[in-house]
Amino acid sequence: MRVNLTTSLPNHSTSVSGSIAVSLTIRPACGLPGAYEYPTDSTALLRLLRQQTDLPSHVLQSFEKNLHTRLGARLTGVELSDSVLRDIGYFID
Repeated sequence: MRVNLTTSLPNHSTSVSGSIAVSLTIRPACGLPGAYEYPTDSTALLRLLRQQTDLPSHVLQSFEKNLHTRLGARLTGVELSDSVLRDIGYFID
C-alpha cells in the first residue's frame, strides 16, 4: 500500500543516545481517509524505512535531517507492505 508519512515531535520529546521520540502520521497516498498516529523513536523509524522500503539513501538522509526539526519530515508515496502496516497497528482486525 502506498502511504504518505509525516512526523512531528511530541512536546515531551527526549533524546536517548541520539534517538528522539517522534509521532508518525500514516495516511493513504490515494487521498482516502484513514490517518493513523504511530508513536515511535527516530532510530526505530529509520531502521524500518531502511529495511522495509526501497527508498534511496539520499532520500532517507534528507528525511533524517528533517526529522530533528520542529516542522518534521515528510515522505510521500512510500510503498509499505500490508504486513509492516499490520505490525505497527495501521490495520485493525
